[in-house]
Parts: sequence; C-alpha cells; structure tokens
Amino acid sequence: DMQVDFAASDGAMAKEGFDVVAAQAAVKQAELLAAAARAANVPLIFVRLITRPEEETPFLEEWKARRGSNDAPLCREGTRGAQFFGPQPAGGDYVVSKSRYSAFAGTLLDESLRARGRDMLVLCGLTTECCIDAAAQDAFARDYHVFIASDSVVGYEPDLHDAALKALSLNCAGLAQTAQIV
Repeated sequence: DMQVDFAASDGAMAKEGFDVVAAQAAVKQAELLAAAARAANVPLIFVRLITRPEEETPFLEEWKARRGSNDAPLCREGTRGAQFFGPQPAGGDYVVSKSRYSAFAGTLLDESLRARGRDMLVLCGLTTECCIDAAAQDAFARDYHVFIASDSVVGYEPDLHDAALKALSLNCAGLAQTAQIV
C-alpha cells in the first residue's frame, strides 16, 4: 500500500495531520528492494488499496460510526491518492487491488503465487500494524515463508510499529534490514 494517500506530503494521511516523513523513508528503502529484486529476476507484487462507494458495506459504515470517524475515503479508485508512491509496477509485475487490509482477502493473490510456484514472501510497505500485519499473518496461515524488510515498513505511531514488528517476529515472520535482504 505504498500509495499517495498514505505517503505523499499532499496525501490524505498528511492532510489529516499524520507525519509521513517515516513513511517516505520506508518507501525509499522499498525502492532499493524493488531494484534488487528486478536485478535478480525475482517477481514483484504491488498491492494497493482501492476503495469504491459500492464496496462500503453497512458493516464498514457501522464500524466507522462506532469509532466516531467521518474520514474521507482513502485511495478512492481513479484518484491521485490511489496511485502508487515510490516503486512503480513495470511489465511483468503483478498488481493486486484489494478492499481490505490483507493482500489475500478477496483477491487471487494466493492462487497466483501457487501457480508461479512461490512459497516465500518479502514484505515491505505501509503500515506495519495494519496491512503488513494482516498480510503477514494470512501468508503464514497459508504456509508461506514470510520475511519483513523491517526498515521498509512503518506505522504512523512508532510504538505501534515496534509492537507490530515484535509480535510478527514472535508469531509468523522473520525480520531483516533491507541491506541484508538485498
């Protein structure tokens, strides 16, 4: 979910008052990972959140109301906010569009990885305690070897980021710095 709304200085999260400097640093590290993967002929998968009015279920509306949230929708289909920020997909890369936190929820990611004979994932992106956590746990539950480039992921709150990395390393993922992975 390295997208304008999550990481750009003029994206939705920045407009809501969140500091995106750490997100931009993580994106820079992810660019190094993407370049190394391409150089090694390792397939890249780009995951993005896409929201559409017709997919805002009564459950989601109720969940937002319970939180007292009137937030504008993030990554609305067709807007600049939904565009990738940082590494960009190129020919041969696989793009997954999702409407929930996990890249596996409601997508064909698992089937696509199995068809390609892949069983190991290196995750990077935004945010650690949300989409990275959800994808890592879902991948582990599907018997993938999961690694997280710990300096290529970030949360808007450092304590949540740190706690998420600790929990993930205890439960389902190996952690390594981008330079180690490269």
